[in-house]
Amino acid sequence: MASDRIGELLVRENLISTDQLREAQKDQRATGKRLAYSLTKLGILQETELTDFLSKQYGVPSITLDDFEIDPDVISLVPREVASKHVLIPVQQAGNSLIVAMADPSNIYAVDDIKFMTGLHIEAVVSTDAAIEAAIEHYYSARPEETASYQEVLGDLELDDIEFEDTGEDEFSIVDSQNEAEQAPVVKLCNLILVNAINKAASDIHIEPYEKSYRVRYRIDGVLHHEMNAPLKLKNAITSRLKIMANLDIAERRLPQDGRIKIKMAKGREMDFRVSCLPTLYGEKIVLRLLDKDNLQLDMMKLGFEQGPLDDFKGAIHRPYGMCLVTGPTGSGKTTTLYSALSELNDDEVNISTAEDPVEFNLAGINQVQMHDDIGLNFAAALRSFLRQDPDIIMVGEIRDFETAEIAVKAALTGHMVLSTLHTNDAPSTVNRLLNMGVEPFLVTASVNLIVAQRLARRICKDCKKPDAATTPQMLVDAGMKPAEAKACQPMRGKGCKTCSDSGYKGRVALYEVMLLKDGLKDLILQGASTTELKSEAIRLGMNTLRRSGLNKIAEGMTTVEEIVRVTAAD
Repeated sequence: MASDRIGELLVRENLISTDQLREAQKDQRATGKRLAYSLTKLGILQETELTDFLSKQYGVPSITLDDFEIDPDVISLVPREVASKHVLIPVQQAGNSLIVAMADPSNIYAVDDIKFMTGLHIEAVVSTDAAIEAAIEHYYSARPEETASYQEVLGDLELDDIEFEDTGEDEFSIVDSQNEAEQAPVVKLCNLILVNAINKAASDIHIEPYEKSYRVRYRIDGVLHHEMNAPLKLKNAITSRLKIMANLDIAERRLPQDGRIKIKMAKGREMDFRVSCLPTLYGEKIVLRLLDKDNLQLDMMKLGFEQGPLDDFKGAIHRPYGMCLVTGPTGSGKTTTLYSALSELNDDEVNISTAEDPVEFNLAGINQVQMHDDIGLNFAAALRSFLRQDPDIIMVGEIRDFETAEIAVKAALTGHMVLSTLHTNDAPSTVNRLLNMGVEPFLVTASVNLIVAQRLARRICKDCKKPDAATTPQMLVDAGMKPAEAKACQPMRGKGCKTCSDSGYKGRVALYEVMLLKDGLKDLILQGASTTELKSEAIRLGMNTLRRSGLNKIAEGMTTVEEIVRVTAAD
């Protein structure tokens, strides 16, 4: 039954109003989900009301999935990608019949798929989109892809019967290491670590050897979470397996190495892992960065910019020449901001070249160059070559030294738009960083259009967001709000649910400090002003600091005061 038809029937039955239908349809267009999902998510209809209505319309029984504990063997009958594609989940097997909860029981293609796949007679029952998606996340996350659980995989290893001898550095055997790495349970365990990270929306995986333990942690929404302790005896086998997957040298254990793993998933989706190996006291630590192009956010309106700073940023990058710098620590979203700027500027009339280390995402229509320091291809060398390639826009992954800064400044002064990053704490301190590198003050004022500093704060989960009585006005004042503003503010907090794994947070929002180099700031730079003086003048000219941006996000109900205090410094 089409969504439009469902909406019309709900209005006809006086279960929702026409305005509520329009609101749900607007949310449906934004999320790409079905109308029923939007109706329950927005609280327009309770799930029980919707399932009762759908049951009558489709002529099949309704079901409340929270009342069931589905057997893992039943779940394994239908792959996750099929369940997600058709918004359904197997509930119970009775003899030759399989009860399947569906959001749309009239979908005969889905019924035929499951019937062909299982060889069972399908009995459809109806449930809501939200309930089915929550059940899919709950049951399939516990059993990703074809692997079961850490306990089951480790049980297959029979560790008591296996002995991996520590042969020492001089007796290291490549053949033995490859054999250990290719044991089926080791392969399954490595696959499970990667797949679980994808299912939990982790950004990084840390695999860390210590004297008496071997720890696996995931970074989710910017915070590290302990995932499991792998058997210490498997340290070399797991390391070798991941190195083989990343095409690295498994015989080299004394030097750092970098590589890449690509995984093909359902529906043609690809996931890249950037792999870094670092020799430590008790073995090699491996960190994998997940690069999911499908989740790359290139729409500036959705990044977290407020309207005023966004207008300044767009105005600066659309100038015919000059330099725009994005600053912040590792993992603060600088690359995403730069890619969104390139996406905004990318069209057939301009030539865009980027020098990156590494190239994280491939962007159509943009000439991306991977740096190779070992053969002399560094940022400075790439920049020189770019200037002989008739460029309009140049992106430099990072300005690390005077040579790169000097060429970037010259490019900005000779009719090119230059985008780049630096590692500084805030926007005003970026000026002094350039001066300390050796760039003359008059060159800074002539070339730099705008500086953006940014951080990422965890976003409150939308599914369990509630007013937060524990955050008092005084706490907001201590964080930097004015008393009147704090009194009028209604802080929010996530109480914890299945969607956010009971953390209260799901996803992240960017905090921005956008400093446009206006005449007053340029005069201070030429006079040799300190970072503090530059910051005061920038605030006077209308700049929102990182802390102020965070306080605005608290007032909008996006994040919590604890998050803002964690990621930003007081003004």
